[in-house]
Amino acid sequence: MSYRNPAPTVDIIIELVDRPHRPIVLIERHNPPLGWAIPGGFVDYGESVEIAARREAMEEIGLAVELVEQFLVYSDPSRDPRQHTMSVVFLATATGEPLAGDDAKGVGIFESWCVPGNLCFDHDKILRDYWRYRFYGIRPRLG
Repeated sequence: MSYRNPAPTVDIIIELVDRPHRPIVLIERHNPPLGWAIPGGFVDYGESVEIAARREAMEEIGLAVELVEQFLVYSDPSRDPRQHTMSVVFLATATGEPLAGDDAKGVGIFESWCVPGNLCFDHDKILRDYWRYRFYGIRPRLG
């Protein structure tokens, strides 16, 4: 019998703490699915999720991040149209000017009131959960 498991991924909601309102960084994806996304990617074999999060942030936006907390795991089988993934989402801080790298076509800095509408994957849900937590201290309900 062979087993099929979801692929582990990380997403990093990065607040730029050296700017007013602590905006977040999103990347514009170069590869399908196209649109805007929270920086992140696949966890390599033999790598912890924390190291993967720091590596992906450096590869995609060129900034060293400080991981503040593990936010939630998102695992809906339909969250990624390419395959079943489960993402450990981290909240992180950084300073400096993000630059698009790796599979990022572009990078943007956004406050809560101006996030683009064409978000990939389930990142609209993740960001709604994040803003509610950031502004009201309410963690998302499981399930």
